[in-house]
Amino acid sequence: MTGLKVTGTGTMRWYEQNKLHFAIGFEDTFIPQTRPGERALDEYELTGHYEHWHEDFGAASAAGASMVRWGIPWYRIQPARDRWDWSWLDRVVDRLSEVELEPIVDLMHYGTPLWLEEQFAHPDYPKLVAEYGARVAERYPGRLNAFTPLNEPLLNVLYCGEYAYWPPYRKGNEGFVTLLRAISRGISLTQRAIADVAGEHASFVHVEASFRFTGDSDKVPFLRERAYVVQDLVTGRLDDRHPLAGHLRAHGFTDEDLRWAHEHAVQPDVMGVNYYPMHSTEVVEAGSTQDGGPFDLRPRVNAWTEGLVDVLTAYAQRYGRPVFLTETAWTGTVRERLDWLDASVAAVHGLRDSGVDVIGYTWWPLFDMIEWTYRHATGPALDHRLAMGLFDLEEGTLRRLRNPVADRFHHHATSGSQGV
Repeated sequence: MTGLKVTGTGTMRWYEQNKLHFAIGFEDTFIPQTRPGERALDEYELTGHYEHWHEDFGAASAAGASMVRWGIPWYRIQPARDRWDWSWLDRVVDRLSEVELEPIVDLMHYGTPLWLEEQFAHPDYPKLVAEYGARVAERYPGRLNAFTPLNEPLLNVLYCGEYAYWPPYRKGNEGFVTLLRAISRGISLTQRAIADVAGEHASFVHVEASFRFTGDSDKVPFLRERAYVVQDLVTGRLDDRHPLAGHLRAHGFTDEDLRWAHEHAVQPDVMGVNYYPMHSTEVVEAGSTQDGGPFDLRPRVNAWTEGLVDVLTAYAQRYGRPVFLTETAWTGTVRERLDWLDASVAAVHGLRDSGVDVIGYTWWPLFDMIEWTYRHATGPALDHRLAMGLFDLEEGTLRRLRNPVADRFHHHATSGSQGV
């Protein structure tokens, strides 16, 4: 198996330290393209982060985080093919340094620039996203060091390529393969481009949504394998012996695609896993026609910490890398959020005690987010508010109101029990 891997220096890097890092995330979905019946989806705009970013980073630091998962709005940084605007990002990077937060930079969180026709399906997408990643690394050497080339690639492939929910609105198995090819190549080329620029200073956190399945349908084995398909392809693990090879070939995946993937394989320094106890486990019953898409969701079952332990252990074993819980939360009351925070932190410590190399815990997000249903609705954004943050968004003002979950997060993050 081939694959580029950035090696460390004499100084112990953040992911090699014998500690549990506590991070806070910022919901950063950017889908600026619209068609009739749709609105642009930019979480920073909808939640007021473009106006409150300075205080938001201060709040994350005050809550006890040492790291943040934070994304760059590519469509704003590169508003035209031949134009870059770094003015706001320069100030953001300065502020992150000021409050001593180490960012894991989400380079891609579902959306592409407005000028890129056909979005992910454009033939030049992989090299264009790699150019963007390299530009970011070039501008902030030694300041932005940890990168996620693309967040939750399987969900991205599904929503854009199988369900026709987001641009470029492809559908079915052929659409899935088209988006799988483009997005996986983009990840590989982006990591290589950043490594060429930043060398040993760069580290890479691949982040995938956790997809768990239960039920008596004969689809369950296929769905369980598909949960890993992007990471298997990107890391060079997908060959003709792979359980999904025949399915992919039947829908347009070629010998050239397989050869390209092996020649350009990259390895993460850390595997990030996103897990939500109320959403991450789907029930697939025999005879059900539900496809799991945005308008045809399968039933979910709350797998609580059992599901969390399962997915973190599975990713650690499959890829042989340290794992980072890169998103988790509970959408609901403060009491429910506190219960999940305590239970999930305890589960992570239990995994570390048992020898699983879990190096990070992320509460996502810092403040409430706007549900993606906003895009296809007509009412105010706050009609779609999901109460899941350490801070609440105040009606009308979007002022951030600290709640008891932030205090509990601070306790866990600063309790001194991060070590093994």
